[in-house]
Parts: sequence; C-alpha cells; structure tokens
Amino acid sequence: MEIINSYGYIFIAMAVIFGLYMTWGIGANDVANAMGTSVGSGAITVKQAIIIAAIFEFSGAFLAGGQVTATIRSGIIDPTGIAGTPEILVYGMLASLLAAAIWLMIASQRGWPVSTTHTIVGAIVGFAVAGIGMDAVQWGKIGGIVASWLVSPLLGGILALLLMLSVRKLILNTEQPFRQAQKWGPFYVFLVGFIVALVTLFKGLSHLKLELSTGQSVLAALVIGLILAFIGKIMINKVKIDEDADQDYHYASVEKAFVPMMIFTACAMAFAHGSNDVANGIGPMAAVLSIVGSGGEVAQKAGLPLWVLLLGGTGIVLGLATMGYKVMQTIGTKITELTPTRGYCATLAAAITVVLASKTGLPVSTTHIAVGAVMGVGLARGIGALDLRVLGNIVISWLVTLPVGGILAALFFFLFKGIFG
Repeated sequence: MEIINSYGYIFIAMAVIFGLYMTWGIGANDVANAMGTSVGSGAITVKQAIIIAAIFEFSGAFLAGGQVTATIRSGIIDPTGIAGTPEILVYGMLASLLAAAIWLMIASQRGWPVSTTHTIVGAIVGFAVAGIGMDAVQWGKIGGIVASWLVSPLLGGILALLLMLSVRKLILNTEQPFRQAQKWGPFYVFLVGFIVALVTLFKGLSHLKLELSTGQSVLAALVIGLILAFIGKIMINKVKIDEDADQDYHYASVEKAFVPMMIFTACAMAFAHGSNDVANGIGPMAAVLSIVGSGGEVAQKAGLPLWVLLLGGTGIVLGLATMGYKVMQTIGTKITELTPTRGYCATLAAAITVVLASKTGLPVSTTHIAVGAVMGVGLARGIGALDLRVLGNIVISWLVTLPVGGILAALFFFLFKGIFG
C-alpha cells in the first residue's frame, strides 16, 4: 500500500502514456486490418478510411466499449493472491501495456497484420506467470479465448463465403446484374445497420445509463436499418451504367453500385472494431487507475471513466493516420484480389462476427476475423485465388505474437519491480 501511495501519480501518468501508446498500436495494426478490405477494393481512399475511423472507431469505443474491457481486465488472471501487494498488479499491467505496444509498433512497421488481442493476452499471462505464479492464470478462460481465435476466422470466412454466394445468385448471375444490384442493394445496407445496431443495443449502453428491453432494441435496430437502407437506395440510384467499362468487364457497373454500399460496411466495421478492440488498450490502464484511485484495493471489477474510453479512441485514430497504410496494403491487396462486391462481403461478414463476439464479451481477434473473411471471398473463386505464401507469413506472425508479448511483459515487470520496489 505504501508504494501505491508514494508513487500513485507516477503510476497514473505511466498508465495514460502506455495506454495511449498501446491504442496507437491498435490503430496502426488492427484498425488497418479492419479498413484494409474497403481500401483494397478501391471503394474508399486511405484518407477517407482515416476519416471514417476517426468518427466510427471513436463512437464504437465510447458507446459500446465497456463490456469487453471487463473480460481483459479481470477475467484472464486471478488477482486475489496479491491483494496485500497491489503494486505487483500495477507493475504487471504497465509492463503488459508497454510490451504489447512495442510489439505492435514493430509488426506495423513491417506490415504484419498481427492480433492486438493475442499480444495483450500473451503479455498479461507472461506477467502473471513471472510475477504471481502459474496458479494466478485462469487457464480455463484462456482456453475459451484460444477457442474463439480458431472459431472467429472460421465464422468470418463462412459468413463472407455465404454473402458472396448470395450476391452471385441474386445479382451477378442474372440477365440484368446492374438492375438487380439497384434492387437488392438497399436490403444489404439494411442488413448492415440492423445487425450492428441490434447487437450494440442488446449489449446495453449501461455506462451511458441507457438500457432498453429486447422489444425496444429490435424496434430501434429496425428503424436504424430502414433509415440506412433509404439513404443507401438514394446513393445507389445515383450510380449510372457505364457501357464502355462493361464491355471490358461485364460487371464494371455493378461494382460501381457497390461502392456506396462499401462506405456503410466500412463505417460498421470501424464501429464494431472500436467496440471490441479498444478494450485491449484501456483494460490494463483502467485496472491501474482503479487500484491507485482506491488506495491499493485490488477489485475484480472497476468503474470505467469515460475519459479513458475517449483516450483509447484518440490513440486508435492517431495510429491509423500515421502508420496504418502498411498493414492496409497487406490485408487489402496481397491475400486475394478484392473488388467492391468481394470487399463488401468480407467487411460485412467481419463486422457481424466482431459485434456478435463483442456481445458475448469474448476478446476475439479482429485480425483473424478480417483475414478469415478475405479468405472466404477468395475461396468463392477457388483456392487458386488466394496467395498462400502471404497467408503463410501472416500465420507465422500470429504464432510468434503470443510468446513475444509474454516474454517482453515479464522483462518489463521485473524492471518496474526493481525501480519502484
């Protein structure tokens, strides 16, 4: 307790700086994954992706980012064994943030789409094993998280494949594909708004004191979906047939019709990502603030100040703006060739999977989901449409992430313990 009282303000300052650094890394890597499909398909530019992320990542983090944070903060390790020495948890959370942030910076510079969830979970486990002991890790919870890493790309891939097949059947493989795109386009836009709104409302925006019943949530989601479908219809109807382009590529005009629809999915993906992955950066920071603020009490659950969510959202946007383009190139152009129809299916599938996972409180990997979804639309054209060499490099970077996060966090933990202890 004495150490907490003596260095409390220093710990808070370190938590804020490391938390901002970590969320910057999330923006540079994970958000770039989330926006890569939209940019890679040519639907939006990098500058537009940054603007969309600035608004919707921020909104997702602020409105719906609270629940997953509790899983990261208190679900992975059991801190009851160090109730008498809360500074151990403070060192560990600071070490986890710094370790994860450094690895994300290295990966982003090299264009590797690694998982921020992998990184922070690996870091927290590494600190817990080094600082508390093997028994402190909730291995059952870790098993559930690991299972979600396997299930999430599979779900993202299957959903993307099914959406791609539906687009083929309803639009591409018809006599008048452009007319069919205009007909079905608003329905696909409705799907985006309805699902993202429904899951967000089901989750409950408790920290904003807004709780709706199931019926109210469904009704509100229907209204939001219909409003977006109406706006989408207006935007799609403004697209004109380009007969010259259609001679070179039969579906050129259809792809143009999907560009405004991609804007909606890009917004949905950014919102979904902000609601799920902001937790990776602000969860450990919130734990430090809680311990210092209570004078050393180690609580399983802690209140989440709104300014922490705002800080997380700011860091994410800064990361995407300064270094996100490298990872965007990998996810958007190197795995498979993306067009607006393929990019739309991949992004919508990824957004649905992320918001569903966010609803359950499982910190799934947005990276795995995004890569799985891109693979899904690629597989719709056969295995030859995928660059297996690029996928192999991505998988290797995933495997390395967990141990690197754990080792770095253990080293930083002993460093902080030496400095303050």
